Amino acid sequence: MNRLQEKYNKTIIPQLQKELNFTSIMQVPKIEKVVINIGVGDASSNPKAIDKSVSELSKITGQKPIITKAKKSIAGFKLRAGMPIGCKVTLRGEKMYDFLDKFISISLPRIRDFQGLSVKAFDQNGNYTVGIKEQIIFPEINYEEVDKVRGMEISIITTTSNNATALLLLKKIGLPFKKQGKQVA
Repeated sequence: MNRLQEKYNKTIIPQLQKELNFTSIMQVPKIEKVVINIGVGDASSNPKAIDKSVSELSKITGQKPIITKAKKSIAGFKLRAGMPIGCKVTLRGEKMYDFLDKFISISLPRIRDFQGLSVKAFDQNGNYTVGIKEQIIFPEINYEEVDKVRGMEISIITTTSNNATALLLLKKIGLPFKKQGKQVA
């Protein structure tokens, strides 16, 4: 068992159960899955860009990504329906906790001028999405092998439908949020 998963099971569940006045541990919110998505804008003109993104994402997550395809044709972007435009990975279970642990303790501190994550990136269903501008913050990516700096979107899907409860869960897990210009751990 991963150390973040162990921390969740042994300390976070009892704390949340007490703070939120839940009678059963089954009511306590948990992280259901983490979805990492890379959109490759130059995929229509450079087909090898997709392969490079797939290889980088599989190094970062330890799981083979699926290639996402365009749903509609957009003439302005020279895009046809069915063309590959990115890749994504859905992590669950132990791989999800491994990724989150690495993301919180190694990758986030490597971001230049990092002030903390925004508290406003929640959707209405208790899910949190953070955008990363560079894939080179992950230790698996070798800077010399990077052909182009690409960003990615990391979505953390929780079992709660309440944003305040999800924020409390993610703070307990260790995501560093900023509050009025200051970082809150």
